[in-house]
Amino acid sequence: MSHLKLIIGNKNYSSWSLRPWVFMKQTGIDFSEERIVLSVESTKDKLSKYNSDFKVPVLQDGDLLIWDSLSILEYVAEKYLDSSGWPREVKARAVARSMSCEMHSSFANLRNELPMNCRKKFQQFNLSAETEREIERIKMLWRACREQFGGDGEWLFGKYSIADAMYAPIVLRFSGYGIPLEGIANAYVRSVLKQPCIVEWIEAGKAEKEIIAEDEIGT
Repeated sequence: MSHLKLIIGNKNYSSWSLRPWVFMKQTGIDFSEERIVLSVESTKDKLSKYNSDFKVPVLQDGDLLIWDSLSILEYVAEKYLDSSGWPREVKARAVARSMSCEMHSSFANLRNELPMNCRKKFQQFNLSAETEREIERIKMLWRACREQFGGDGEWLFGKYSIADAMYAPIVLRFSGYGIPLEGIANAYVRSVLKQPCIVEWIEAGKAEKEIIAEDEIGT
């Protein structure tokens, strides 16, 4: 068994857990996983030993603990992929880092109004003007990356990168909430949704029985 262990939350809900999980699966990094059910009485106790302020995901590599999705992505790319997690070309790499950091720190309205939920297709929900603006911002970023840097493949920067992992939960949100897409954004969403590892994650999420009420909007 691999000495790498990824500690994640519920696959149905945990968008931050999805990011390193799908990246490691897509790039062939071997790891085991520990799923800790979130928002229940035992959650904090089970997470207390991982020094992550009771958050997921956490990567355990031997006696080393790495928390925070983006930190995990950079760590595994540096150690196990010869730092190939980012595009090689300088300008593309700078843009990929910028949009990944923006994903990490921004889009709070979208996160709150459209929580990730693999089990459901939502039809009744309201979007604020701020969330509408964030959705348009994301679609613009995808178009710009694909047009400028995506010529040699189907991913944001041609070849699969950390940026694709960072935006994977957004794809699941856009699909689950039926966000209107066209052209480049629509094609990119289709590429992500057909990834075998994304299909695997979604099916595992659908099989889970736990309910986190605040992520069940529209019911």
